Amino acid sequence: MIALIDCNNFYVSCERVFDPSLQKRPVIVLSNNDGCAIARSEEAKALGIKMGTPAFMIGDLIRRHHIKVCSSNYALYDDMSRRVMQVINEFIPRTEVYSIDEIFGDLAELSFQLPSKLATEIREAVRRLTGIPVSVGIAATKTLAKMANRFAKKHCRDQGVFVADGPELVKMLGATPVGDVWGIGPRYARMLEQHDFKTAADLVKAPEEWVRREMSVVGQRLLNELRGIPCLPFQPAPAAKKNICTSRSFGKLITSKREIRQAVATFTSSCARKLREEGSVARKVHVFIQTNPHRRQDEQYFHSITLELEVASNSTGELLKYAMKALDLLYKPGYNYMKTGVMVLDLQPASEVQLGLFDQQDRAKETRVMETLDELNRCFGRDVVRFGTQEFNKKWKLKQEHLSRSFTTRLSQVATIGGKKCSTP
Repeated sequence: MIALIDCNNFYVSCERVFDPSLQKRPVIVLSNNDGCAIARSEEAKALGIKMGTPAFMIGDLIRRHHIKVCSSNYALYDDMSRRVMQVINEFIPRTEVYSIDEIFGDLAELSFQLPSKLATEIREAVRRLTGIPVSVGIAATKTLAKMANRFAKKHCRDQGVFVADGPELVKMLGATPVGDVWGIGPRYARMLEQHDFKTAADLVKAPEEWVRREMSVVGQRLLNELRGIPCLPFQPAPAAKKNICTSRSFGKLITSKREIRQAVATFTSSCARKLREEGSVARKVHVFIQTNPHRRQDEQYFHSITLELEVASNSTGELLKYAMKALDLLYKPGYNYMKTGVMVLDLQPASEVQLGLFDQQDRAKETRVMETLDELNRCFGRDVVRFGTQEFNKKWKLKQEHLSRSFTTRLSQVATIGGKKCSTP
């Protein structure tokens, strides 16, 4: 059996952990630059706020119902996610993190435990130790576990647990519209409904030959998963990334090349840090800049360039050299720039670097410098030690007018009681 543990309305739940006054109150969390609603409490959903709704379109609704609006606090959410996953790993040794708020657990080696009891214990432990509510779905395959988790949220909200086995599995399949099956997009959903496959129970009975013909081998795997035959491999360790990208829209339109350089340098530093964390190096650096296509009154410009390094590297200094060169080639004055981004490509393990014949850089020394930089930033905070081109005055930073404190990642912002700092979950 496989369990899927999913945090309920995760971003909203993180905000509520440190602000109890938000309990039972409609809350939404906005995307970058306070753009669209990307997380909604159940109370906000009940008011008709849809996922992805632009904030400016629901201003009257926000004021009328006193909806709490939060800017995305990714530092807080990442740290809370790590804490949740750590608790779950105490119960299930073999897990696969699927997203920031979802994790699969392999229960094959825990057959001595009753699945429903284990799920309840996990749910209670996560809530007690982190404050985050979770739902647990358990079934024979990943696809069924995903469906069971959804069923738990919709039909077993108080218990927060659903085990899809025997009669319960039949009930779940019959209650799940085919468009809500994990892996079926809108196009396939329409096609299946046109052929009278309305629910997952209908799809389970579909002829294999027809599914393979109409939905290819992907549909065949999905059909097997629905029938309780595992086809999606369990991956305890995340697959190696093929590229790493960091990009942001600016909080305001930018014309200054210096401010764009700051952003490109910061994004390059982020990519380099992630490379070192994964033990990888990059062979290519890709940089792009663009204006706002929705501002028709502005002259538009979008361009990108990819430069190849002489020797694959994860050194921030070396990647910055290429990124700055790319920006020099890309930048044109006179435009209102909205966004820039950096991507490192053609990744390979750091242990398999092919050195250049004429390479004169002391790479062993550079590695030690990067290790020291990473250690200092781990101790004192991200980017406290940085390269000069990043600077400290971020005029291009994201618009975050409703940002909560970094309760778990900055000592100066931890929760307090009676004026004294206290430990947080």
